Amino acid sequence: MAYLFTSESVSEGHPDKISDQISDSILDHFLAYDPNAKVAIETLVTTGQIILSGEVNSKTWVNVKKIARDILRKIGYTKNEYRFHADSCGILSAIQEQSLDLLEGIHRLKKEEQGAGDQCIVFGYAVKEAENYMPLSLEISHHILKELSFLRNEGEEMTYLRPDAKSQVTLEYSDTNVPVHIHTIVISTQHDEFDTKEKMHQRIVDDVKGILIPRVMNNIKNVKKLFSNETKYYINSTGKFVIGGPHGDTGLTGRKIIVDTYGGRGSHGGGAFSGKDPSKMDRSGAYAARHIAKNLVAAGISDELLIQISYAVGVADPIGIFVNTYGKSKVDNENIVLNIKKIFDLRPYAIEKRLKLRQPMYEETSVYGHMGKTPKKVYKSFLDIEGNKKKQEVELFTWEKLDYLAVIKDIFNPKKRYLIF
Repeated sequence: MAYLFTSESVSEGHPDKISDQISDSILDHFLAYDPNAKVAIETLVTTGQIILSGEVNSKTWVNVKKIARDILRKIGYTKNEYRFHADSCGILSAIQEQSLDLLEGIHRLKKEEQGAGDQCIVFGYAVKEAENYMPLSLEISHHILKELSFLRNEGEEMTYLRPDAKSQVTLEYSDTNVPVHIHTIVISTQHDEFDTKEKMHQRIVDDVKGILIPRVMNNIKNVKKLFSNETKYYINSTGKFVIGGPHGDTGLTGRKIIVDTYGGRGSHGGGAFSGKDPSKMDRSGAYAARHIAKNLVAAGISDELLIQISYAVGVADPIGIFVNTYGKSKVDNENIVLNIKKIFDLRPYAIEKRLKLRQPMYEETSVYGHMGKTPKKVYKSFLDIEGNKKKQEVELFTWEKLDYLAVIKDIFNPKKRYLIF
C-alpha cells in the first residue's frame, strides 16, 4: 500500500543545536588533553544567557566559557539585532565532579572488561534509499538546511538570512516501499526585517524555490526526478520569522535525538548523544549499532535492517541483541544475531577501540545528524585552561566506514558449516 513518510532537520543556529554544539565542543577539548576523561555536559541557551551543567572527571580543565562563545561566533550569532550575541551573553558554569560511585562501577583491572557507563537500549538502522544508506526523507531535510547555511555564509544571495531554521520533507512511497515523489517540503528560516510582512514573505518564497531548491536537486544523486509541479511547499508558513534563535526559543542539549539519528525511521532508544564521552553507551553503543547495520546492508544481507542492543550499568557484555530485517533478507534474524556476535565485540572498551572513540571527534557530529556522514581525517585545534594550543589529526565518523564487508560476506556464506539456513 502506498504511503507518506516525513522527516525533519534543524540548522546549526537552532537553539537546541546550539546547545548540542557547545556540549560536544567542550567534550572535544577535554578529550584532546585527556583521552580518558569522563564527561557529561548539558547546555541550556535562552535570551542573553548560557547555562553549562553536568559532570566531569579529568586530569585537565578547559575554558568552557571561551569554548561556548567560539561556537556562537562560528554559527553566526555576532549581530546585536539577533538579541543573542557571542560576546555579550552571560555564561554560568555549574559543572561538577562526576560521581565516584559510578566510576568505580564501570572501571575494571582489565580494560576489556570495562562496564557500560549506564543502562540503555540503542538502535542502529540502515536502508538502501540513499548512497549513504540513510532514509531519503532525512537526507533531503539535512541538505536543504546545509544549502541554506552555505547561502547565508556566502553572503551573495538571500542576504537576509539569519542562523535559525527548520526543514521537513514528506516522501510518497509506492506499494513496493520505494520513494517515488516528494510530496511536501516545509521550510522555516529566520530572516532580517526588510520590508512589509507580505513582501518579505513573497521574496523568501521566491528565493527558496528559485535559488535554494535547485541547489538541493543537484546535491543528492537521483533526487531531482522526485520533484514535480505537484510538490507542495510551505515556506515560513506563519508569514514572518524575525525573532528566533535563543531569544525566541530556549534550547537544551539532547532535544533533537530523532534529527540526530534516522528521522523517525527505525527506532530510537531515547538517550541523547551530545556532551557524553564514549563510556556512555547511549552514544558509543548507537554508533556501533549503526556501523553494524550499515555494513550488513551494504554487504547485501538485507535491503533494510534495524538492530537493537541493550546494556546494564557496570556490565561489559550486552544484555540482548535484536534484529529486524522487515522481511527483506534471505537470512533469518536469529542467524543474523548469531553472526553479529561472532563478528563484532560489543563490549564498551572494544567499541571505543574499534571506532577510535577517544578522539576529540564530536563537535562535527552535533549538527545535521550523527549518522550518514562521510568518514574523513581532519586537523583540529584546541586550547587548555592556560591558553596552550594543541593541533591534532582526528578521524571523523568512523562508524560510517564500510570496513567489514569482506568479513560479513565470508561468515554469511551459506557454505559455512556454522551458518544454518
